Amino acid sequence: MAQWQKLLFIARQLPRPNVTNLAALRPTRDELREMARLAAPIVVVNVGMQGMGLVDAIMLGRVSPVDLAAGGLGNFYFFAFAIIGIGVLMALDPVIAQAVGAKDEPAIARGVQRGVLMTAVIALLVSLTFLPSQPALALLRQPPEVVPLAAKYVLWSIPGMLPFFAFNMLRQVLQAFQRLAPVVVAVAVGNIANVGLNWVLIYGKLGFEPGGVVGSSQGTAIARWIMAGVLLAASWQQLRPYLTRWHPESWLLPPLARMFRLGIPVGLQFLAEAGAFGLTTVMTGWMGTTVLAGHEIALSLASMTFMVPMGVAAAAAVMVGHAIGRGDMAASRRDAVAALVCGVGFMAFCAVLFAMIPEVLAGAYTRDAATFALAASLIPIAAVFQVFDGTQVISASILRGAGDTRIPAILHGLSFWAVGIPLGAVIAFGFDQGAAGLWWGLTAGLAAAAVLQLRRVRAKLGRDIARVVIDHAH
Repeated sequence: MAQWQKLLFIARQLPRPNVTNLAALRPTRDELREMARLAAPIVVVNVGMQGMGLVDAIMLGRVSPVDLAAGGLGNFYFFAFAIIGIGVLMALDPVIAQAVGAKDEPAIARGVQRGVLMTAVIALLVSLTFLPSQPALALLRQPPEVVPLAAKYVLWSIPGMLPFFAFNMLRQVLQAFQRLAPVVVAVAVGNIANVGLNWVLIYGKLGFEPGGVVGSSQGTAIARWIMAGVLLAASWQQLRPYLTRWHPESWLLPPLARMFRLGIPVGLQFLAEAGAFGLTTVMTGWMGTTVLAGHEIALSLASMTFMVPMGVAAAAAVMVGHAIGRGDMAASRRDAVAALVCGVGFMAFCAVLFAMIPEVLAGAYTRDAATFALAASLIPIAAVFQVFDGTQVISASILRGAGDTRIPAILHGLSFWAVGIPLGAVIAFGFDQGAAGLWWGLTAGLAAAAVLQLRRVRAKLGRDIARVVIDHAH
């Protein structure tokens, strides 16, 4: 069976929704306001997390091009594996959010405590994947002068893995409680600490030897400990009951395995999407430095606007989970619509902006005529691209809040790897359309993901949904 036939077959197996009263789907003004209120600090946190990598790149750029390239390559390797762990921890979204909605305190405690255990396991497993980083990067045929430094960057990231995942775990828990202020504070402190530690360890200040890219990795690892510590301290009053009195059931392997089975598809879904974007960047690099630079400009712009629907998506998972937890399916449907209105509405506005002033946006990044022209030609494609991108990320998060992760992961993988990447390669290389062909391929993949995930949302929320069962007896 061809890949497109498999995709069509899966789409036809999705049950049809039975919701017919469209007025019942209209969110109230209060629900829209609550969605925006919860999403706003999550957007700030997402931008802050990206800010650490941006600061590292800027400060390494003042050392040497080799250190800058090594930091970028090391960071790419880091997130290629770390993103799977982040996705697995998102099993906490439906488990804890639904328990909060049901006001089931023992279930909340078990969810938090299993989150701690999952964090330790994930940190260990991801750290093990960092050990062979040098031969792995060499197999990718990266510059020989960059690979050893990039491998050192990756290895020095290992001491920061436990706090990295602990921060993400605590963040998921606090999002379920709709308490984001401690997360914002922790990210702000972490970014300030990262700048100071980079200044000392990269450049060799206060008696330290200049460390270059290794100093950057060491500084970021220490900053992650600070960030996780600040978050735990700032939220201790609320989390203390769940972390100091451990339930014997939290140690049982079958429920813990069910948590992993819920989260692993999310991790693979994230990997499928990140891998598709990564391969597209690699293929763009085959076309030359100028093309790659123009691609990076357009992708940077799209990534910035994506922070908003990504924040709305996290808020959607929480609010849909709360509604299902308290047995209010009508509210879960309205919350889903509210998320799509907020997130996709924002992306539609940005799409109009991208389509109207591509030259202005490209000119903010470069003065090189060839790079400018390439970026300006891709930005209008990004206008179409990001509307589908916002739709798919929010739809997938709505499904995650409902405890539905396996089928969305399959739909995501097929959309990118059976549609987006093959189509982009054919248009780019078979029809000689260059980077624009790769971008139209990504757009098609995102469109397929958006349509399929949105159809899945309608089918899933069109009927009553029970709470996610982790413990067979509550």
